[in-house]
Amino acid sequence: MKKMIEKITQFRDERGWQPYHNEKDLAISISLEANELLENFQWKGSEEALESSAENIKEEMADVLIYLLQLADKMDIDLEEEVFKKMEKNAIKYPINK
Repeated sequence: MKKMIEKITQFRDERGWQPYHNEKDLAISISLEANELLENFQWKGSEEALESSAENIKEEMADVLIYLLQLADKMDIDLEEEVFKKMEKNAIKYPINK
């Protein structure tokens, strides 16, 4: 994950976009990109959407992750660590036998 963040940061910095990548705008961008991902499925079943829009779905998923990693980096959050902590919390909340 560190390599991805470095590559994304380099791309951003080479274009001088850092001033525009504050927490609020990154959070908004995550939502916008997630909606673009969702648009691929609008009025279609999952199978049809995957058949007709697989490439765009992958690109929109990447966009969501790019903005999410930038937000985590900006906030100095170890996203991998947070995912594992959240999974532990979910395991307690949703035990296997429930």
